[in-house]
Order: sequence, then C-alpha cells, then structure tokens
Amino acid sequence: MIDNYQIADMFSLLSKLMDIHGENSFKSKSYASAAFNIEKIPVQLAEVDQKKISSYKGVGESTAKKVIEILQTGQLQALNDLISKTPSGIIEMLSIKGLGPKKISTIWKEMEIESIGELLYACQENRLMLFKGFGEKTQANVKESIEFFLQHKDIHLYADIEAYAVAVDEKLKQQFPGTSFQLTGEFRRQMEIIHKLEWVTTTDTDTIEAFFTTNNFTVTDKNSSSLIIKGPENILLQFYFADKNNFGSKLFTTSASDEFLTSWGSVADVAEEAMLFEQKGINLIPPCLREEYSEENSSFDLIQPSSIKGIIHTHSNWSDGGQTIEAMAKHAQSKGFEYLVISDHSKSAGYANGLSIERIEQQHKLIDELNSRFKNFRIFKSIEADILGDGSLDYDDDILATFDLVIASVHSNLKMNEEKAMMRLMNAIENPYTTILGHMTGRLLLSRNGYPLNHKKIIDACVANSVVIELNAHPRRLDIDWRWIPYALEKGALISVDPDAHELSGFDDIRYGVLAAQKGKLTASKNLSSFSLHEFEEYLMDVRMEKGI
Repeated sequence: MIDNYQIADMFSLLSKLMDIHGENSFKSKSYASAAFNIEKIPVQLAEVDQKKISSYKGVGESTAKKVIEILQTGQLQALNDLISKTPSGIIEMLSIKGLGPKKISTIWKEMEIESIGELLYACQENRLMLFKGFGEKTQANVKESIEFFLQHKDIHLYADIEAYAVAVDEKLKQQFPGTSFQLTGEFRRQMEIIHKLEWVTTTDTDTIEAFFTTNNFTVTDKNSSSLIIKGPENILLQFYFADKNNFGSKLFTTSASDEFLTSWGSVADVAEEAMLFEQKGINLIPPCLREEYSEENSSFDLIQPSSIKGIIHTHSNWSDGGQTIEAMAKHAQSKGFEYLVISDHSKSAGYANGLSIERIEQQHKLIDELNSRFKNFRIFKSIEADILGDGSLDYDDDILATFDLVIASVHSNLKMNEEKAMMRLMNAIENPYTTILGHMTGRLLLSRNGYPLNHKKIIDACVANSVVIELNAHPRRLDIDWRWIPYALEKGALISVDPDAHELSGFDDIRYGVLAAQKGKLTASKNLSSFSLHEFEEYLMDVRMEKGI
C-alpha cells in the first residue's frame, strides 16, 4: 500500500523539478503545499473513499486527481515526464544540503554541470563564486555537503580512501602485535577506483570479527577463508586469512587480476611473495603491473613521485585559482621543483574568469618581473586554451605565439558523439601552437564519462604533430586513462603528469598521477614534467623550431 509519506514525496519532487525547469511557479508552490498537507492528514488516503480525498485540508480537486492516479497506478505521470527530461545527477543534487531548486537550476543551465562529482570539482576550482547567488561561504558549504554525501556511497576514489586505509592498517598492526597484516587487492594494485579495502592477515577470524563488531561494524559476509565487514564510513573491509606458510601466496593471489592469475598458472604455498617470482626465475613484478601477465613487466624502471622536476598546468588567482603566481612559485621552489608552468584559463572560459588579451599582457609582465628575481628557477608563460566547437583555439596565432607553451583542452559542450569529439581534438592537435593536449577525454571519475574517442587515432595524431599527452593528475580525472599509456609509448608519444592545481595543496596531486602512470608502465624519460629545467627549455625550443613558429 502506498502511504501518505510516499505520496507527499512525489508531490515534493514534482514541485522541485518544476522549479529546476523553470515551469509555472504557482503550480509548483501548490504541489509543495500539497506535499506538506498530505503528510499531516491523520488517515491513510489509500484507505478512504477516493471521492472524499479533495475534502481534506490543502487538497483541492486538481491535487486529488493526481493522488488518485498515484493510488491506482503507483506513479504520477507529470512527475515521470519531468524525470525523463532531467539528468539523474541533477535529481541527486537535491540530496545535497544547501542546494535548493533555484541554485540547482543555475548549476545545470548556466554552469553546464550535471552530476555531483562535477559540482565538487567545480567547487575545488572556485567556479561557483563566479555565479550569482554563490558566494565563498555557499561554495564552501556545498563542497562540505557533497563530500559528506559521497562518503556514504559504496565506491571510492583511491585518493579519497587512502588516508582511511592507512589509518585502519596502522590501527590493526597496533591492536594485534605479533600477527601480520598486509593491504592487498585493488588498493595495492593502485587502482583509481576502490570497491573495498582488503587485507591478508594471520589473525584468526573470530578475533577480527570481535574487534570490529564492538566498534560498530557489521558483518556482511563470512566463511572459513575470509570476512567482509562494513562500518559507519560505509566502506567494505575484507580480510583473507592465512598462516605463516601460505601468507605470501595468499598476498600474491589477492593482489593480481583474474586475467593475470590465469596467465600465471598454478601458485604454490609460500611464506614470502618474492619466492613465487624466484621459482619462475624472473624479477618481482610490482603489484601495480599485475593486470596482464608479462615477464617484461618486471624490468620497468617506473616513474616515481621524486621523478617530477617541474609543475606543469596550474591555475592562479588570475583565473579560477586561489593563490598568487608568486605564492605558487615560492611553494614550488620550497618543494624542490625547478620550474612552474602557469596555465590560467583562456578567454572563452567565462565561468573561470578566463584571461582577456589585455590581462595576458599584464600577466606576462608580472611573470617577467618575478623571473628576474629567481635563480635556478623559472615560471613559464602558458595558457589552458579552450578547444572551441570547430576545434580551433580561442586566441589568434599572434597571441598564442606569446606563450612559452599552450595546453589545449575541451571544457564546454562535452556531450558529443565520437565524430564531433574527434573533429574538435584533431583540429586542436594539428594547430602548431598546441604543445600539450589536456585531459584528453574530459572524464571525471565516478561522475562523468569522457566523450567518445578513437584513442589510437588521437595518440597517433599527437605523435605526428609533436603534441604531448597529459596525464591529468587530479584524482577525479587521471586522464589519459593509464590503460592507453602503453600504446602511446609504443608509438613514441611523450606523456606529461600534471597536477592541474588550483591551490597550493593541488601540487600534491602529482602523486596520484604518478601512481596511475606506473600502471601504464611510464618511465621518467618519457614524461615531460620529469625533464630538468634545462631539458624542458631545450624541448620547447626544439618543438617550436620543428613546427616553424
């Protein structure tokens, strides 16, 4: 039986969606009022004579007809029609504290944001403050509410769950001295999306279960070999039980993909994981490369966070960043980097306070002045130029020529078919002033799929036009996907692990880019941001000469 609360919820959602779509405000208010009044009716409308429904306070003839429709069909067609015209992410935003229909309408129609993940990213870029009704406090509150909401979902970004994983791991080792705990599974393989945190342990099942259940965790699955629990943070934890004799083999089998294990073959019981590789006569294959088995995977000198020599792709307070160029440069120096590439948004990015031609000139004068004060460090003049609908960049060549390098990225009209997306990107890649192709697919992990591309053709075009492919290190992007890096390297492409930083703390995102790059078998020699200052300057000069600009 449909109860009054369910009926009221339908009317409430109908009212909110009408406001989001900008439909008749009088009707919208009447439905909101109906929702309020229906909740207060002391009897269940499903149990009364339908002819009498309109006699209840706040329920008129029009509303009564819709109530009857709900009771007879379980649905409300007017609501279904609006739901069909509304992206699911927009409806989900109604769950975010502090976001009413009017603000959501602005977010959708003016900011072109359609998911909670996109909205969080926009908050991190300080984009909300550029729109009417969204001040600094509102943006901060929305960001906090979204983060709280996302914590109560079942799938997590690696970066979002890392601190929790480390804290639990440390707690377990303190709580159970003399036993072994080793993180394994997706986390150990450095997967960008984590479904659950996993450990191999020599502690027994009952002891683990007792510890967690007394700390408000709930057992969701249990058998002789493993235990799965979930706590208040809504994160699944799985424990695989082993003894000293098979700990290594259990760790190995739980930190490799099924495809890898099938190709590997049988796994003997061993105490130490390294013994399995000794038995095969090969070097240890790091967990991040245990997706597809290949003995070659043990010979890679993978890129490390310490391999990064310069910060490429940053936004200052000249566009939508939060810090001055000088502050960013000093922070980069303090962390041991040799150079900083300032790449604020271009003029088409009105949402991000993109730079007009006049402001570009002013910024370049400031950068020259700052560089005159630095020794063994340089700020490079760059721009993140918008790739327009026809694939052109949003400045004329004479302006593009004033930059040391240009990052070309798509930021608008992301809903494209493959033909449109390919046209835009191919034209941008063939522009001689394009140095780096930024966040290739425009994806936001767990929030927005990238636009469809023929990755091989895009990579081939980048190689043919001496365009570097960015691995955007923001943990919500990690774009180019690491799965395409081996092909890019095979074709001779140069990758650049870049933080896309909008705050000083954004520099630290480089680490997440490196973790993804390792899965793609990237080495420092094939990564542009690993070039020293001198190597980077030489590279830029060589490319300009090659392209005749």
